[in-house]
Amino acid sequence: MRSDSAERQQLKEALQTRIKNLKTGNSKVVMRANTRWLGNLLCEAESRELPPIRVDEPLAMGGGNTAANPMELVLSALGTCQEILYSAYAALLDIPVDSIEVSLAGYVDLREMFDLQHEAGAGFTKIRFETRIQSPASEADIRKLIETVERSCPVLDTLARPVPITGQVHHNDKPLTLNP
Repeated sequence: MRSDSAERQQLKEALQTRIKNLKTGNSKVVMRANTRWLGNLLCEAESRELPPIRVDEPLAMGGGNTAANPMELVLSALGTCQEILYSAYAALLDIPVDSIEVSLAGYVDLREMFDLQHEAGAGFTKIRFETRIQSPASEADIRKLIETVERSCPVLDTLARPVPITGQVHHNDKPLTLNP
């Protein structure tokens, strides 16, 4: 889907206003999500005031195959974050873009998830992506766009560096102490 010039201008103005406000105000925000188990391997996730999204596992994993699984959502988050930033920075830099598509593959050893071995960890051991940009812009402009997006993508940054994660589990409304 390609944006028309009025949409691109509106996006550019909105982003410029946001950037101006960030320079003078608080830039720290907290992103939130709430999830709930619906039964079997089906879950639901909510953010902001948006409709919930469903999360499920494929039939081979015991799920109902009704929605993407959490690891597929991680890949989707990376791909869509890249596409959003390509669109945003293309508007800010006045680089015309006709289309942006990202294909991703995440490699995981399921023996880790099923507690059969403890070597590489239960998450992705490698993620590969391929981004396809169609644009009449010069190669130099596209390279500048790529450098900006790669430097600024929060999902890529989150996946590429260690991020402290803390948590608390409650059993019947009583907090349990977790082993570090």
